[in-house]
Amino acid sequence: MVSLLLLTLIVICGSALCSCSETALLSVPLTRVRQLAQSNRRAALALLKVREKVSRPVATLVIFNNLFNILGSIAIGRVAASVLGNAMLGIFSGFLTFLIIIFGEILPKTLGERYAEQISLLLAQPLIGLTFLFTPLVLVLEKVTDPFVQGQRRPITNELEIQLLARLGHQEGVIEEDELEMIQQVFRLNDVMASDLMTPRVTVTYLHGSYTLSEVKDDIIASPHSRLIVIGESPDDVLGIALKYELLTALVQAQGESKVADFLFPARFIPESLRADKLLKAFQAGREHLAVVVDEYGVMAGVVSLEDVLEVLIGEIVDETDLTIDLQQIARHRRIQMLSQSGDYSGMQVD
Repeated sequence: MVSLLLLTLIVICGSALCSCSETALLSVPLTRVRQLAQSNRRAALALLKVREKVSRPVATLVIFNNLFNILGSIAIGRVAASVLGNAMLGIFSGFLTFLIIIFGEILPKTLGERYAEQISLLLAQPLIGLTFLFTPLVLVLEKVTDPFVQGQRRPITNELEIQLLARLGHQEGVIEEDELEMIQQVFRLNDVMASDLMTPRVTVTYLHGSYTLSEVKDDIIASPHSRLIVIGESPDDVLGIALKYELLTALVQAQGESKVADFLFPARFIPESLRADKLLKAFQAGREHLAVVVDEYGVMAGVVSLEDVLEVLIGEIVDETDLTIDLQQIARHRRIQMLSQSGDYSGMQVD
């Protein structure tokens, strides 16, 4: 009887250990494992090695689990038949099945999921050794299962999951309100295009490159912008960009007869369809703050600034010189007025 009880205990504990280990390994997200590995702890590095090729450790655990459940049950059945007799064997088999389900499967898997990180760190190094010992058998199992599991691997995470985690973190008090807003806005950058951010053509102020500084002195002083678009014969003929402080400095230094075109910097031209994240990279790479937006026909549609892109992340930026906040709304009103004067409302959309 003692041998029967001891063998039963070994089988249930072995099955429980395999079930708990398998559940714990699969319950720890790979992102969390990589975060733990940054500490360079031996257990964390071993866990990362296991999770990056998790199919082999899991195969090893499955082999052990089946050894305990199948071979162990056969061995227990033989001992039970000799100790209890055939009459009690059926009752004992049902009782053993109940014990394995509860204490060998359900309870260990529940604990493995609840304490996944601690258990995984504890078992990672021994599991690497066991996997190495069973490498030939594991490789055979891999060859058999590979045709059924081929295909594109699922990404570790995605934008929607990160946004959801940020909201959950905010609800639990881990992430502040302003941090949550910033995270949510970051993902808008690749959804917003230059046409959504630009100051429309009808509200852009220009300086003619052929004029002297004295002739456009009042326009320079009145402009609230630090960078001014310089054009040739028409707004579609953009010559470049002039810095307001350089023009004012030249006026103070009695260079009023100099042409506006003498103070130009090259302008960056971008399509309306350029995404805000790409535009931000372009501004950073070129050390620029203003770009000219052109439509599909190469016609100037407006201008967009670095400030416009940053406003996607942190909201509207207004200083004491900004008399008008929404230039796009003004552009829509001007377009309505122009169409009403001409009597042509076809294709007009009013927000």
